Amino acid sequence: MKKLILKHALATRWMHWINFPLLGLMIWSGLLIYWANRIYAIKIGNYTVLKFFPNWFYNFFHIPYHLAEGMAWHFAVMWLFFLNGIAYVVYTLWSGEWRLLVPGKGALKEAFQVVLFDLKLRKTPLPEKKYNAAQQIAYTLIIVMGILSVISGIAIFKPVQVKWITALCGGYEAARVIHFVLTIGYLVFFVIHLAMVIKAGWKNFIAMVSGYELKDVE
Repeated sequence: MKKLILKHALATRWMHWINFPLLGLMIWSGLLIYWANRIYAIKIGNYTVLKFFPNWFYNFFHIPYHLAEGMAWHFAVMWLFFLNGIAYVVYTLWSGEWRLLVPGKGALKEAFQVVLFDLKLRKTPLPEKKYNAAQQIAYTLIIVMGILSVISGIAIFKPVQVKWITALCGGYEAARVIHFVLTIGYLVFFVIHLAMVIKAGWKNFIAMVSGYELKDVE
């Protein structure tokens, strides 16, 4: 017998889908800002192995030299991103949802087994639960990343006015590196998250839209 089971609360779904375009706008406007001073690359000696966002990337996506526009968008959307993040953390704590999200003892070991199963190197799946250990680690990490993005962003925006925050980040240049690395982290997370959504199937996507999942019950 099949029955509709509530999987995701309305607040969780709303904040999830609100965060998606906000993060996209943050990354896009951040690229417009980064274009003005593209200094980061992976090098071996004097040889550049990888330059982040080279000219062909900007030319392909027709990203212009709009530093002022990028800063305006970035600082405007930042507040919405920040408020949505605060609302999510408050709701998670208030509702008790954090108990399902925070990794517990042995989470790393369990997450490794989840990865082995996803890679077809483990035959039997782990016991089903709302969030497996790999998801718990990923979702907790993304919240920590969001907090660090806000802190490092403030340090970059007002390095003199909030010099104690800038110092906490290791200085202005260190804050820029942290902010940039976190942006790359968001992109990596998005690609992996999208791949996992596709792997989980259409019903998992529908559950995040409607909140309900059709499951077999006895």
